Amino acid sequence: MALKIFRPTSPGRRGMVKISFDDITKTEPEKSLLVPQKRKAGRNSRGVITTRHRGGGAKRRTRIIDFKRDKLGVPGKVAAVEYDPGRSARIALIFYADGEKRYMLCPLGLGVGDLILAGADAEIKPGNNLPLGNIPSGTMIHNLEFEPNKGGQIVRSAGTAAQLLGREDKYATVRLPSGEVRRFLIECRATIGQVGNLDHQNVKSGKAGRIRLLGRRPKVRGSAMSPRDHPHGGGEGRSPRGMAPKTPQGKPALGHRTRTGKPSDKLIVRRRYADK
Repeated sequence: MALKIFRPTSPGRRGMVKISFDDITKTEPEKSLLVPQKRKAGRNSRGVITTRHRGGGAKRRTRIIDFKRDKLGVPGKVAAVEYDPGRSARIALIFYADGEKRYMLCPLGLGVGDLILAGADAEIKPGNNLPLGNIPSGTMIHNLEFEPNKGGQIVRSAGTAAQLLGREDKYATVRLPSGEVRRFLIECRATIGQVGNLDHQNVKSGKAGRIRLLGRRPKVRGSAMSPRDHPHGGGEGRSPRGMAPKTPQGKPALGHRTRTGKPSDKLIVRRRYADK
């Protein structure tokens, strides 16, 4: 996989860096694994905007990804590597021996024709899925479950990987990409390897239009608003905040912790940031 850098024929091209799609082997998705994607534009079930700066964008269809990897003991073969507009990672189309087709996250090193397997007896190689209790210490993993049989919920974006540090009793200790060290039940499943598409972090949009195609609307600085619209607004010319940074609703914006009393906090061995 390589990066494409363009000639500066226009201001938008001058700073644009894209990923070449050399690793994509199939351009049309599997129709049986597609569902329509309803646009919500940052609104909740009552139609109230709960996330600002969302809306528009290119039309997409959702690919059904197998995060559970629950076809235990059934070998599968990688038929194609595809692009997914809903995520930064590539996805692999798997043809299983029983005739079923599924999508899974494509790890680094997995290619067309490779065989994958899910189960406690699977080999330790990229793409195979095993319980944490059957994975050797030091192995890089992704698509990790929080709860057994719930499906992978974390370590799913491009280039990410967690590391299994060790096991003790019924818990396994894992270092997450954020630096947090956390315990998981050894029955939780994970996929071996690092998520592919490592160059995703080097992409530069180059122009605002490409951001709009992703469904992100423009953001307005609070300091450019009036006092009635934002706590940072008002003043003659460019003015300092004059206060700790706040959201439009007047709540602390930077450095304020919002995580409170989750039951799973007791499983955190070391947080990703130093306690203040």
